[in-house]
Amino acid sequence: MSRNQTLREQIVAYGLKLMPSGLSQGTSGNLSVRHGEGFLITPSGTPYEEITPDGVVQVAIDGSHAPGLRPSSEWRFHRDIYAARPDVHAVVHAHPPYATALAMCRMDIPAAHYMIAVSGGDSIRCAAYYTYGTQELSDAVVQALDGRLACLLANHGMIAVGATLEQAMWRAVEVETLARQYALALQVGTPALLNGTEVAQVLEKFGNYGLMSRNEPSA
Repeated sequence: MSRNQTLREQIVAYGLKLMPSGLSQGTSGNLSVRHGEGFLITPSGTPYEEITPDGVVQVAIDGSHAPGLRPSSEWRFHRDIYAARPDVHAVVHAHPPYATALAMCRMDIPAAHYMIAVSGGDSIRCAAYYTYGTQELSDAVVQALDGRLACLLANHGMIAVGATLEQAMWRAVEVETLARQYALALQVGTPALLNGTEVAQVLEKFGNYGLMSRNEPSA
């Protein structure tokens, strides 16, 4: 089986996990993996159970793709993430309830729990709001992901990236868990935040922690 076909089947398989994982509902969200001079991405407006490997869209860096196929309307920020971040080989965008609720309040997630390290830093930033599918949103996403592996999108959802689609999906689930914990903690009181040294120690330990330590690219 060719690498192209393997990646297409991987996208289909992980797309089917979005709803059971609680990350997205209906046709919301999208997945991609870097491949060749561009990337493979889920099609626009198609229920995940109806996506086939042949329906996954190959998009070039200039945004061109085969006629008759429509890539996700969010293809621009996938493209620009890959262009800006050679370390990223997979992107998961989703609309999970708690991460989206914080994004609706335009809140960052601070270092209230040591698992903030999954973001690659001491916070998960919330990108500024722009209409979905626009270059302005893409620019805001790239900025929010600078030095990070995940971000929120104001009034929209969240993004997680990784060296593999498996890693990006795992990170997306962890971000939603952090968002839920932070939202609950805010209802109880004022969460105590870890300092920079404490976060740095966790980041160092994460160098050989499970999926965080896997850097094999998806393509």
